Amino acid sequence: MGAEERKEKEKIIRRNDIIEAAERVIFTKGYNQATMDDVAKEAEFSKRTIYVYFNSKEQIYFEIMIKGYRLLLNRLIKDLQQKDCKNALDKIKQIADTLYRFYLDYPKYFSAIMEYENTDIDFQDTIPDKSREECYAIGEEILKFFTDALREGIKDGSLKQDLDVIKTALVLWSYMLGVFGTIKKKEKYILNFHKITSEELVSEAFKLILLTISAD
Repeated sequence: MGAEERKEKEKIIRRNDIIEAAERVIFTKGYNQATMDDVAKEAEFSKRTIYVYFNSKEQIYFEIMIKGYRLLLNRLIKDLQQKDCKNALDKIKQIADTLYRFYLDYPKYFSAIMEYENTDIDFQDTIPDKSREECYAIGEEILKFFTDALREGIKDGSLKQDLDVIKTALVLWSYMLGVFGTIKKKEKYILNFHKITSEELVSEAFKLILLTISAD
């Protein structure tokens, strides 16, 4: 390995170390409360070193989002390949189930996604176009699972013919995140006062949304 190659490898390792340190900070304190000083302390680098690799906390957050979205995307691909989905409705149900399992298995990444969905940091100048575009590209790949299933359902007659595919896909995504967010915050309350488990609530929620898009 030459000197330049070794130097580039060390830069990649250091960059990943900073991202992992930022994850620990943000997952513990939340995005809004975390600071670059916190990240530098956790990574055991000077703040000046952190800024050599990243323009801002927002850019680091997008890198964390990219990791989380990739985990979700890979799981969606795997699940839809392995499961026997006979029609569009089966696919939509499987997508919902995969999202729920992702929420259970990766709660920190899910919380980060939720926090991102409820903030307005997308077009800040401190986020390089490359980071933003990569994050958005993966997000669009995830959304495409919905749009493909919806188009298939419209074509085979299992879904309403007048559905706007993009709008409906965005509503489904927002609806699912909202349900999971409610469970995350109110799981114990709902179980204690209504005797309803998280899985039961999720199942009922998606029965309801499927009724709204299924053909009569």
